[in-house]
Amino acid sequence: MSSIGLQVTASIADRWRELSGEKSWNGLLNPLDIDLRRSIINYGDRATAIGNAFNNTSLRSTNCCGFSRYAPRDFFSKTGIQTTNPYKYQVTDFIYGEVEAKILALDDSESTWSAYVAVATNEGKALLGRRDIVVSWRGTLLSVEWLKDFEPELISAPEIFGNDVAKMHMGFHSLYTAKDDKSTYSKTSARDQALAAVSKLVDQYKDEEISITVTGHSLGAAIATVNALDIVVNGYNKTTGEQNKAFPVTAIVFASPRVGDTNFKTLCEGLEDLHVLRVTNEKDIVPHLPLYIPPCFGFKHVGEELRIDTRKSPYVKTMKDLCSFCPTPARLWRVNNLGALGDFHNLELYIHGVAGTQGSEGGFNLEVDRDIALVNKDLDGLKDEYNIPAGWWGIEDNKGMVLGDDGRWRLLSSA
Repeated sequence: MSSIGLQVTASIADRWRELSGEKSWNGLLNPLDIDLRRSIINYGDRATAIGNAFNNTSLRSTNCCGFSRYAPRDFFSKTGIQTTNPYKYQVTDFIYGEVEAKILALDDSESTWSAYVAVATNEGKALLGRRDIVVSWRGTLLSVEWLKDFEPELISAPEIFGNDVAKMHMGFHSLYTAKDDKSTYSKTSARDQALAAVSKLVDQYKDEEISITVTGHSLGAAIATVNALDIVVNGYNKTTGEQNKAFPVTAIVFASPRVGDTNFKTLCEGLEDLHVLRVTNEKDIVPHLPLYIPPCFGFKHVGEELRIDTRKSPYVKTMKDLCSFCPTPARLWRVNNLGALGDFHNLELYIHGVAGTQGSEGGFNLEVDRDIALVNKDLDGLKDEYNIPAGWWGIEDNKGMVLGDDGRWRLLSSA
């Protein structure tokens, strides 16, 4: 029985600095280099894991809502990644944030699981060529977070940037830096927790080759960009007491909105140890946010861009085919017959696009044998001929979908 998923190649270990953006991915993006393709999918898997594990039950009174359904020790096996991804990591820290919101003139806040930090195991290090530290930030899943997404005022953040010149999105800043002294989980901010976790691992593995990779989708992509910048600006990529030795930091992010102004962009792109790669899907509206309307004229994208177009995939429904399936209230993009713009924003569809893109002038071919059933985890995106239920992940035993030893998801009746 053949295995599906990422395949190990020795060249990733040999080329890791180039694949992490040391040369700004020059010549690797169009067409997409096969090793970079596999590397991006690896980090896409790390970004999907947090969404897979997030407990977004509608029973708001339950203590588990807003937190992980799985413990750190078996996080990647429970989320299904361990079977299909050969690059092994172990979660070391869960990161919790405080969401502050004003609703009908009343102040409200809640603690929630925002990110995790993981490190490559010895087995993973051997395949990756270095000890990779990963920080993965999740996208918008709680209703109060939507309110923060739509707070686009540009504000200074001297505690992050070291000056008052660079400015960033106010809502993203709040989610990254808010804390509550009375909270069990967020007495310190998500920012402080993440920086402490990274610093701990940098000190622990200081005598090895280290990389720090920050990833996320949508809101998570925005915060990942800020977090990566923060790590470099404030020296958390350096061993305590050895400030002359800096490890490279890379943000590989999916569907990122704009995060800051021109000075933010200048700061990001002027740091030798920071590299940012944004993956964007044609027709996804989120990378165009905030829109160029008052007060949002000043927002700029940062880093390099990999553009994909999942409309070229022969596996995915056309706009005419797509229905109005909407598994959660958070996915309000799909309304009646107005189209399926929200589908283009879906992370699994993004990863499917990375697996198959043939460049701006090419078509679509799965260069990485990624299971197409993953596209329908949260969508009704696959053509009906593939017989994969829509929105199957996490609903009533995954609607009968089971993970085989070969890494493919199948309906139990056909497994």
